[in-house]
Amino acid sequence: MSSVASAKPGSVCHILAMPYPGRGHINPLMNLCKVLASKSDNILITSVVTEEWLSFIGSDRKLGKIRLCCMPNVVPSELVRASDMVGFLEAVWTKMEAPFEQLLDELELPPTLIIADTHLFWAISVGNRRNVPVASFWPMSTAMFSVFHHFHLFQEKGHFPVDLLGNENEQVDYIPGVSSTRLLDLPGFNGGIYPLILKQILGCISSVRKANYLLFPSIYELESQTIEALKAELSLSIYAVGPSIPHLNLNPGDEAYCLQWLDRQPSNSVLYVSMGSFLSVSSAQMEEITAGLQGSGVRFLLVAREELRDGCGNRGLVVPWCDQPKVLCHPSIGGFWSHCGWNSVKEGILAGTPFLTFPLFADQNFNSKLIVEDWKIGWRMKQKHSVTTRGNISILVKRLMDSEGDDEVKQMRGRARELKEKCLKATGRHGSSETDISSFLHDILQFNPIVF
Repeated sequence: MSSVASAKPGSVCHILAMPYPGRGHINPLMNLCKVLASKSDNILITSVVTEEWLSFIGSDRKLGKIRLCCMPNVVPSELVRASDMVGFLEAVWTKMEAPFEQLLDELELPPTLIIADTHLFWAISVGNRRNVPVASFWPMSTAMFSVFHHFHLFQEKGHFPVDLLGNENEQVDYIPGVSSTRLLDLPGFNGGIYPLILKQILGCISSVRKANYLLFPSIYELESQTIEALKAELSLSIYAVGPSIPHLNLNPGDEAYCLQWLDRQPSNSVLYVSMGSFLSVSSAQMEEITAGLQGSGVRFLLVAREELRDGCGNRGLVVPWCDQPKVLCHPSIGGFWSHCGWNSVKEGILAGTPFLTFPLFADQNFNSKLIVEDWKIGWRMKQKHSVTTRGNISILVKRLMDSEGDDEVKQMRGRARELKEKCLKATGRHGSSETDISSFLHDILQFNPIVF
């Protein structure tokens, strides 16, 4: 156990964690809570989820010292939220605050700290009204936060609103701590975020100034310039608290099946393909993907719908779910085709795998840009404004997974390994992530812990 400052004997710091109700948000915040709970005996954590999410994760045996409590299902089901994203977000922003406050009133032990997803702006208001410190948890990259935080600059520079036709490759180079980026790769310009959603997210970002802490599930060495730029500008404590990789295991029966299949494959021979747990590609695009994978002759593990199970030939395995961090670290995996959600990006980096990027929504285009242009550990797979064809898929997949590999592939794999080692060092003993977690704990354990 790392050495951290502790509260005085007979006292406890009760953290109330409030994640945004989506798997890509719940996983990183829950895993941060596990890390915090493991560092001090003076930490007690209660995580608030909806009744539906309690049914999904309530039986998970790896929650340790974290207690779960639930609020009513005041938002649409996780199973259908992708069909009406605007409606789902409006429910999150307007219907969750009241039951959250009621839950606070009913707690036997009042919280000494609230950690809430940044998208839940009302949690900061609740904490301020009750004089409870709040840590805002931003579940995407630090660079993406900086883009939203400085969104006013786009208007000042004439880049918002803007017609992308003919301007999509124009570069934005004025966001502090963020490297030059195409307009096409920024959310709000590529059609991925609707005007109503964008306006509300900017409001959420603005509310962070009223929090006490800002937490990024990132690694300092990945985004040092952005983190330093934000620290210089914002008057609150900022911590890069690491990737917190382990996942909630919602489908344990699939795990052994995947790993047994991977055990039978040669080293570095399998391309892992996943489009994330939320959005999906069109049926026409999926048909091109499966045909392209088969045509490449490469072994692959594809996370997709059950009905595809018999449509991928004898060199592929299709599963509805897998333990992604475990799969990526398996010695048979040689590449990662990813939708570029921030959780998946971190998992791929810590596994040392090169990427084929296929962004779908929101911050994913920007994350793809980080992978391809900043870190140079992957290639873009997705073609703009159209279906990516099976022919192009086959060519790029085969080239990436060629056991001999051309010089560009070898260099890319070398950079992926180097970045992995740098990040593993950062998450190890005395690394930057461990240091930031210890500093955060030192701060919160001084905040009037409850004597019992």
